[in-house]
Amino acid sequence: MRKILQSAAAAVLATGLLTAWAGEPSVTAAPALDFSALIEAARIKGPLDFCGEPVPLEDPDVRERMEREILTVLADPHQVILWIKRSRQYLTPIEDTLRKHRLPDDLKYVSIAESALRPHAGSSKGAMGFWQFIESTGRKYGLRVDPEKDERRNLATSTDAAIAYLRELRDLFGSWTLAVAAYNMGENGLRGDIAQQNTRDYYRLYLPLETQRYVFRILTAKLILKNPETYGFRLEPEDIYPPVASEPVTLETDREISLLTIAQAAETHVKLIKDLNPEIRGYRLMPGPHRLLVPKDSAGRFHQRLSGLMSQMSEKREEVVYVVKEGDTLSEIAERHRVSVADVRAWNRLDPKKMIQPGMRLIILPGSN
Repeated sequence: MRKILQSAAAAVLATGLLTAWAGEPSVTAAPALDFSALIEAARIKGPLDFCGEPVPLEDPDVRERMEREILTVLADPHQVILWIKRSRQYLTPIEDTLRKHRLPDDLKYVSIAESALRPHAGSSKGAMGFWQFIESTGRKYGLRVDPEKDERRNLATSTDAAIAYLRELRDLFGSWTLAVAAYNMGENGLRGDIAQQNTRDYYRLYLPLETQRYVFRILTAKLILKNPETYGFRLEPEDIYPPVASEPVTLETDREISLLTIAQAAETHVKLIKDLNPEIRGYRLMPGPHRLLVPKDSAGRFHQRLSGLMSQMSEKREEVVYVVKEGDTLSEIAERHRVSVADVRAWNRLDPKKMIQPGMRLIILPGSN
């Protein structure tokens, strides 16, 4: 029964969307279903290319795969609207980076197919971030991935890594279309399929089903975002999310600093610091060098304010060494000293998956932020 109700609801939604696309007034009576606008939206006029490489729409199989992906994407209009709304925040910086490296603009649509432009997007296989790197591949292309920071979630650093990887794949396969297919399924798998089938034509290769659809999803994002009105997405300039104005600061510290202290030095709140720097895990910066984004116009006096805050913290707190006793729990120890469990773990580099043991010496900083 639930599936029947969901199907009925989907039909009503589709009818409403199609009516809006056709410019017809809504009515309260149940209208006859008319999918002509959706059918028209799926028609590909051509020519179509990816990074200058033609898509053979004259091939009935290719046309069917392209139309199927368009219809699948249009079945989730809410997601498409979010693509468009996020474009200034995320696609514009990617465009600038591609232009700087003199690479095809179409590569920006790979990030939509991968993550829908979400920094914290993750997969069951452990991929993360805008470009969905797994840990090993991310590290291979220069991304820091450890318990403190995960640069797969940083737009600038992950875009640089994705460009390096895609360039390498393009050199390996001689085609941007094959390069993005390899990006999806891995270069070794694609190499093996090419050898087995004796063709280097993506559109003629039998590949894992996800990879068979992958390029078509990228092409669908290109078609819709280049001409959203054609597909019924008429957004006003004020509907597009603006990027948060920010500027970089660098600092080097010989002790841990809470993000609350960083936020206070930047005259903002912790959420904005986390949003501007999604690669930061947890709520503390470890000793060492750091490069952060802070709200625009807050960098000028950032270091002065930070120095003052750090001095105040040093004056008001004394380090305590607590020896763990039989029966102690971390939450009880934290509550006893009026600090958070997260802080105790951070101060002592404790693994959240491991239990504390009697005799362990824990550093406690009462009164810390």
